[in-house]
Amino acid sequence: MSLIHPTAIIHPGARLAEGVQVGAYSVIGEHVEIGENTSIGPHVVIEGHTRIGRDNRIFQFCSLGSEPQDKKYAGEPTRLEIGDGNTIREFCSFSTGTVQDGSLTRIGNKNWIMAYVHVAHDCIVGDNVTFANNATLAGHVKVGDWVILGGFTGVHQFVRVGAHSFCGVGTVLLQDLPPYVTVSGNPAAPHGINSEGLRRRGYSSEAIMAIKRAYKSLYRSGLSLDEARAEIALAAQSEPAVQVFSDFIAESGRGIVR
Repeated sequence: MSLIHPTAIIHPGARLAEGVQVGAYSVIGEHVEIGENTSIGPHVVIEGHTRIGRDNRIFQFCSLGSEPQDKKYAGEPTRLEIGDGNTIREFCSFSTGTVQDGSLTRIGNKNWIMAYVHVAHDCIVGDNVTFANNATLAGHVKVGDWVILGGFTGVHQFVRVGAHSFCGVGTVLLQDLPPYVTVSGNPAAPHGINSEGLRRRGYSSEAIMAIKRAYKSLYRSGLSLDEARAEIALAAQSEPAVQVFSDFIAESGRGIVR
C-alpha cells in the first residue's frame, strides 16, 4: 500500500510501486518511476525522465531529475537513474544527463549522501559511497565504489575518482584520483592510502602492503609517471588489488593527482 500525503502533486503518468511514501507538498513528474518501499519526504521535487529503485530514503527539499546546468542542453529527454537502498539527505540536487555524453546520470546502490550534495549531469556514481555535506560533482565525473568525499569537496568536470579513495574536508580534485589513495587540500595532494577503510572491507594484510608499495612507486620513488606505471604493472601480475590501481593510472585522461 502506497502512502501519499493529500497535498502531494503526482502526475497521472508517474509510476509508483507498492509501499512508496510521498510526503506533504512533494511534486512527482510525468516520466518518474519509483520502486518499492522508497520514502519521499515533504517538499521534494522529482521530475524529468527519472527512475528510482527500491528502499531509498529521500529527505525533504531535494531536487532530483532537473534539467542539467549546461548551456548546450536543448530539452532532450535525458535521464537520471538512482539504484536501491540509498539515503539522500536534505537539499540534494541531481541533474539528468546530456546528449553530449551518455544522456544519463546514474547513482548506484547503498550510498550515503548527506545534505546539500550536488551531482551534475552525466555523472556516474558507484555503490557504497559516502558524500559528506556540500560535496559537489561537476559534469561527467565518474566515482568508483566505496569512495568517501569529505564535506565541501569539489570535483572538476571529467575527473575520475577511484574506488576506496578518500578525500578530506574541503578537497578540490582537478585530476584523476587513483583507487585507495587519501588526499586533501586545494588542489588535492596525496597522503598515503586508505588503509583503515581497506581493512574494514576485508582486504588482507598482504594486499594492503602490495597497494602501499604501488603507492610508493607512484608518489615516493622519484620515478617518472611512465616509469612508475611500468613498475606497478609488473607488481600487478601477482596481486589483483594492485591490478585495479595499475589499470586506473594507465587509463587516466586528465592526469593523476600528484
